[in-house]
Amino acid sequence: MAAAMQIWWPRFLLLLCLTCKGSTFYVPGVAPINFHQNDPVEIKAVKLTSSRTQLPYEYYSLPFCQPNKITYKAENLGEVLRGDRIVNTPFQVLMNSEKKCEVLCGQSNKPVTLTVEQSRLVAERITEEYYVHLIADNLPVATRLELYSSNRDSDDKKKEKDVQFEHGYRLGFTDVNKIYLHNHLSFILYYHREDTEEDQEHTYRVVRFEVIPQSIRLEDLKTDEKSSCTLPEGANSLPQEIDPTKENQLYFTYSVHWEESDIKWASRWDTYLTMSDVQIHWFSIINSVVVVFFLSGILSMIIIRTLRKDIANYNKEDDIEDTMEESGWKLVHGDVFRPPQYPMILSSLLGSGIQLFCMILIVIFVAMLGMLSPSSRGALMTTACFLFMFMGVFGGFSAGRLYRTLKGHRWKKGAFCTATLYPGVVFGICFVLNCFIWGKHSSGAVPFPTLVALLCMWFGISLPLVYLGYYFGFRKQPYDNPVRTNQIPRQIPEQRWYMNRFVGILMAGILPFGAMFIELFFIFSAIWENQFYYLFGFLFLVFIILVVSCSQISIVMVYFQLCAEDYRWWWRNFLVSGGSAFYVLVYAIFYFVNKLDIVEFIPSLLYFGYTTLMVLSFWLLTGTIGFYAAYMFVRKIYAAVKID
Repeated sequence: MAAAMQIWWPRFLLLLCLTCKGSTFYVPGVAPINFHQNDPVEIKAVKLTSSRTQLPYEYYSLPFCQPNKITYKAENLGEVLRGDRIVNTPFQVLMNSEKKCEVLCGQSNKPVTLTVEQSRLVAERITEEYYVHLIADNLPVATRLELYSSNRDSDDKKKEKDVQFEHGYRLGFTDVNKIYLHNHLSFILYYHREDTEEDQEHTYRVVRFEVIPQSIRLEDLKTDEKSSCTLPEGANSLPQEIDPTKENQLYFTYSVHWEESDIKWASRWDTYLTMSDVQIHWFSIINSVVVVFFLSGILSMIIIRTLRKDIANYNKEDDIEDTMEESGWKLVHGDVFRPPQYPMILSSLLGSGIQLFCMILIVIFVAMLGMLSPSSRGALMTTACFLFMFMGVFGGFSAGRLYRTLKGHRWKKGAFCTATLYPGVVFGICFVLNCFIWGKHSSGAVPFPTLVALLCMWFGISLPLVYLGYYFGFRKQPYDNPVRTNQIPRQIPEQRWYMNRFVGILMAGILPFGAMFIELFFIFSAIWENQFYYLFGFLFLVFIILVVSCSQISIVMVYFQLCAEDYRWWWRNFLVSGGSAFYVLVYAIFYFVNKLDIVEFIPSLLYFGYTTLMVLSFWLLTGTIGFYAAYMFVRKIYAAVKID
């Protein structure tokens, strides 16, 4: 269902574009490009990436062949933050025009010479397993992998061919301490022929972009004066070795092959976006639903049976003294709404949590409708950044009203704390990490003008909106507490071991984490292994299940705490409700050790630095969800009993 929605929505937008033919209205990133015979199809380079180093580099950071004039594409904020540096290349590709072998740069009788420094750099990038990412008509290049598996059901055990794709192509490979460069690229482009009127020329649309990288040594490439070349036949040729200790001479060559395809333009991303098994996502959804039903059963037992019985007994005026000895949650009615320590910090963190919640909810919902598809590069991150800025008005409003409810009176300081506490931590960590990335001359380093622009957005958009929301939230009537607070605090009895805060975090975090850990694997793969994440329909369902499970487990934990006559639930509930963030941290460490092959210091620092930001944001999000669910629950149960 989710995958069908992902395909249907771009087709609807495409239909909308086609019905507007003749006008200038096109949905960004959706309108197709029509090509005629021999029209140029521009091949652009995006970046070089490696899951071992997590440091992207520009395409021309290596000595590739360059065009006469290098032109970089104007990028949005998301592309800059992702490390994309889209630039033109010297590949000459014409629509539906074959090329057997062409020399990319240099003359036929004069190959390219790599200096010792360039050879060392290329060899280093190959050993670090870097991939090269190219695009044609906004389609990323993919390398076809054909895997063979034996069919156990058949008697003769025939081998079945399983076709898979990986994004980009490998820069080279190593074998027995020798390093080889992929210096020949065989492009395979698929086109779809569009139906047109008989008197018009055929139009074509690019629907797939594949590459077969090859390593062919200089002596095996036969070239002529027209910059054409002849590839060696069979497996007699040797690969092009790169010796990092001396100069290397080689040719950069390419070939182009076109094939007609039945794939429609609206479905051309399916090849790239259906690389993961959808059944695993359905298993995740079913697993999450089971967890929610389990929690619902516990809540039903507490609320319908225990809590209703408690309230009925409490409301019996003739037996109220005996009732007070049976249970403990009513005994703390005079202290349960007592303001906690550091109310300004608590309300500021909860305000940032509301800001995050609104941003994530809108981004996932819009992405589920297909408006933030991977074809719109950087759109997801750009939208998230701007939405977080604009959601400051809701975060400020909720923080201001809660701060007034907690008897706070310094609203200006509270608004400044809300606008700077969480964003300041994020910006500080990112700036420190960015300094290390700058030192590596990576394209992942955010340029200084972009940092200045982000600061201007923070202080020019987010800060005023937070102040505006905080002002109106602080002026609004505070939340009505159903019972009055005693002047003298009640003594808290000694708590059992299982009421320890850390034990509560472990108990409360395991079920929400279990509801979303399968989807978390695909998210980590998309972030750290340069994969596409596209099934936002599943992610939206998992997010809703996460909200429900966090709310339910928070209510259960605060009920047990009040029954133990411990009324200090404000901070504890906020910390415990975000307990699933602890398991996200544990899973991130497990993923680093078992899935990634990072050994250097700076890539490890980047991984754990950005993981810290993810865990902090997830803790704020789940803690805020659990806090407000528990707050509504506490107000509800104390409003249902008669208190003198």
